[in-house]
Amino acid sequence: MYENKTEEKPTRAVLASVDTGEFDAEASLNELCELAATANAEVVGIITQKKASYDSATCMGTGRLEDLKEQIDTLEAELVIFDHELTGVQVRNIENILDVRVIDRTTLILDIFAQRARTKEGKLQVELAQQKYRLPRLTGMGVSLSRLGGGIGTRGPGETKLETDKRHIKKRISYLEAELDELKKHRTFSRSRRKKDGVLCAAIVGYTNVGKSTLLNALSDAGVLAENKLFATLDITSRSIELPDGRDVMLIDTVGLIRRLPHNLVEAFKSTLEEAAAADIILNVQDMSSPEREQQAEVTRQLLSELGCDGIPQINVMNKYDIAIDRDILFEDDKTVFISAREHYGFDRLLKCISENLPETSRRMKLLIPYDKTSLVSRIRNTGRIFTEEFTENGTLIDALVDYRLISQSEEFECR
Repeated sequence: MYENKTEEKPTRAVLASVDTGEFDAEASLNELCELAATANAEVVGIITQKKASYDSATCMGTGRLEDLKEQIDTLEAELVIFDHELTGVQVRNIENILDVRVIDRTTLILDIFAQRARTKEGKLQVELAQQKYRLPRLTGMGVSLSRLGGGIGTRGPGETKLETDKRHIKKRISYLEAELDELKKHRTFSRSRRKKDGVLCAAIVGYTNVGKSTLLNALSDAGVLAENKLFATLDITSRSIELPDGRDVMLIDTVGLIRRLPHNLVEAFKSTLEEAAAADIILNVQDMSSPEREQQAEVTRQLLSELGCDGIPQINVMNKYDIAIDRDILFEDDKTVFISAREHYGFDRLLKCISENLPETSRRMKLLIPYDKTSLVSRIRNTGRIFTEEFTENGTLIDALVDYRLISQSEEFECR
């Protein structure tokens, strides 16, 4: 479990955005505020500019940058976070004007990931994304890259590489990719093994901070970190639970998604996200209380489509029902369930819905099997599960989970 053992003083930050109309700038800024808070920054000011296109040298117009400098001085800000990806030259030019440290949205997200990654694979994935992001920005970022020490945007597995040359970074990238490739092979083998053993898997996916880890904890006592922060957990956790029909399903928690997730991070975490593509069913968790729910759900749907998940059964798990305001605009159906992971509300219906939407791999049956067919009882026991067994005058009476390969042979002995 993640514990923040360093009680750092929040960094006073001003957010900056250029609205060119290519995305919802206001919604993106609201999300940037949450990201900043997650990284232990206190947002003390916001400045925006409507502009047809980004300035190639400074992103934001120089006049607006002068306004930003006044705001920084007045608010005693220590950091400026741009809601766009900046080039190395842009960072250098903006810092020369503002005389304060400048980072962009991607650097902030990478910093959060660096804080949160706990497993070897998670740390390797984060460092790979950091190195790939830094490589094209080496030119023109002399001051920024040589600045070592603490603070948002400077920490993480890759911080010791800030002053290395491109050849060294490329070598490091090759090493990281090789290490991750080995881990990916192991993950692929584990998935194949689960399929071979008939283990059913349900991938829990969704936007960051919608309650995925809270749901996993509530259903399985997994003990996964669940905080009201973005990207509270990055590393995959899986736990087995029993469904109402007697089948077991492996719940797999996945990394949270976000709009405009940096490309390098999507690529780095692809093997992790591929757990969804290999699942038997996908639980698309959504925050009913969020005004951004539909947009967030669309981000999830698009990424799932890119991963090749279109043919996998999906259930819309509408979480935070207990604090939702507009409950009446949504309706439950055979693929939509209202729950509150925090209050353990709606779990019976959720588990029933999972059972009904999973492919039929086995069926719970009550059978009276004659004694001359005892071998069938043994095969049912070996491939499925027997819940109760009773020896009667006419044969063995069992309540069992029967593997799909034995269903047709068992139906003639089913108790109606």
